[in-house]
Amino acid sequence: MKADREGPLYHISVVARLVECHPQTLRMYERVGLVAPGRSEANIRLYSEADVARVQQIKRLTQELGVNLAGVEIVLRLLDRMEKMEAEIERLHGVVARGPRALGPAQRRAAEKVEVV
Repeated sequence: MKADREGPLYHISVVARLVECHPQTLRMYERVGLVAPGRSEANIRLYSEADVARVQQIKRLTQELGVNLAGVEIVLRLLDRMEKMEAEIERLHGVVARGPRALGPAQRRAAEKVEVV
């Protein structure tokens, strides 16, 4: 998941305090690909609000629900896919709401063949 790099950015020590974990835990989450903080020009990890929220989600899954890191990876991947699919559904709702004029010629012909129930 691409984190939003707008807004506040936090150093690893600040994030560790915010989510109440050791900085080494955050490094491990990055190493296994669960979170991908940005980097400064000096190669210092910079966590966005979205990164912090993701770390909190990882912590909840592991500590409260007992999910191991392999399971967390699967859950997060599925959640990311769901977000993308929801965005695509919203986009398609907009296309449908605008009607056939919003469709290209090939799409318009295909839409005419489909019966809406």
